[in-house]
Formats: sequence, structure tokens, C-alpha cells
Amino acid sequence: MAAGKELTPTEYISHHLTHGTVQFGEGSFWSINFDSVSVSILLGFVGLGFLWWVVRGASSGVPTRRQAFVELLFGFIDDQAKGIFRHGDRNQFIAPMALTVFVWVLLMNSMDFLPVDWVAAGTKLVAADGFRIVPTADINTTFALALTVWFLMLYFSVKAKGFGGWMHELFCSPFGKWMFPANLLFNAIEYLSKPLSHSLRLYGNMYAGEIIFLLLWMWAATGLAGTVFGSILGLGWAIFHILIVTLQAYVFMMLTIVYLSMAHEHH
Repeated sequence: MAAGKELTPTEYISHHLTHGTVQFGEGSFWSINFDSVSVSILLGFVGLGFLWWVVRGASSGVPTRRQAFVELLFGFIDDQAKGIFRHGDRNQFIAPMALTVFVWVLLMNSMDFLPVDWVAAGTKLVAADGFRIVPTADINTTFALALTVWFLMLYFSVKAKGFGGWMHELFCSPFGKWMFPANLLFNAIEYLSKPLSHSLRLYGNMYAGEIIFLLLWMWAATGLAGTVFGSILGLGWAIFHILIVTLQAYVFMMLTIVYLSMAHEHH
């Protein structure tokens, strides 16, 4: 464990905030945090596998507990999509997209409950400092998710209005065609702010949660009193963090639905 190496608090936290990075050439700008990428992909398959497992065992009779749970989840997300998206068949893309986003982000957020020292020790064969196990505490992951939603928003906007209609809205709304420089600036700020707010909200909450867990684990390694109080506070924070993990997945999903719904609106 990191505490056995007698690291300072700064060194301990920095150690666990270090990504396993693959650099494309010496001094290259391009690199990949392979711990975030690999954990995200693995959790994507876990989410798909769970839903497949539930669907495979579904029946038209009395539902099992897992079927009832997933049906409740499906119904909840469908109700959220129905209340926001009113521009066509939500079941064709929007509701399945919202379900995918919620389950995937929830699973990635939930990695914050795993003890970081155990994870680091178990993954040192792959990375020198071990894996940083929470993908959504990596700004690259949240930006990638937000940019994917952003490109989908652009696609649906052009599809719903036509390229000419989208360009007309970009230059002529909301102040009229004679104010096209102000319109372009206004719309550019709106377009650029969406992926920023979408990604930074999730990243900031998960990064802060990760830091608090590290501080509590570090306190728990200072002796018997530290272990007792650190464990109690760690348990309390973990219970409270369940709400944060779920709420941030929900907020990310809701913003996804809102942005895709706004893409269909005409101004």
C-alpha cells in the first residue's frame, strides 16, 4: 500500500491521480489514458451484458426481481424522455440513447467506491502506478462523452431543419438578419458552452469525490484512532456519495435529452 512507502499527503494523492498514459511518439501532443479508456470499454460491456441477461430471462408472466427492476428503470427513463422530447418517436433513438448514457455513466461513477490502494496494487502489472479506476474523474472521458452528444446535436439540428435552415438560424436568429454578426457570436457561445457545462459538471463532482476518498483513506492509515474515525467518515461519505453518483448520471442523461430535443426546435 502507498502508506507503507511513507509517502507525504501530496505524494500519496498525486500517486493515485496519475494516469497510465500511452504517448504517440516522444514529445508528441497525442496520448491516451489507457486506464480510463479500458475501464470505460469494460464497463460498457458490463452494462450491455447486464441488460442482455435481464432481457434473456424476461417473461410475459410474473416478472422476476431483476426484470421488475429493469422495467422500472426503463419506465423511469422513458417518462423523462417523454416529458422533454416532443419532436417525433422518442423510442426510435432518444429513449435508448438516454438509457445507454445513464447506465454507462452510473457504472463509471460507481468505480469511485472501490478502494484505490487495492485497485492500484492489483493493476500494477499493467501500469507502473496502477490504474486510476474512475473514468469520469478524467476530464478527457467527460469531454469525449459531451462532444459525442454535441455532434449528435449538430446532426439532428441539420437533419430537422436542413443545412440551409440551420445556417439561416445560425446567422439570423434571434436578432434578425441585419444583426448577423451578433447572431453568430450569440449562437457560437451557446454551442460552445453546451459541451463545456455538460462535461465539467460531471468531471468536477467525480474528481472532488475522488479527492475526499483519498483524504479519508490517508487519514485511516495514521494509526488506530485515524483508522476508526477515517472508517466512520469514509462510510458516511460513501453513503452520501451514492446520491452524488446516481444524481450526476441522471443529470448527464437529462442534459443529453434536453440538448437533442433543442436540436429539433425551430427558431
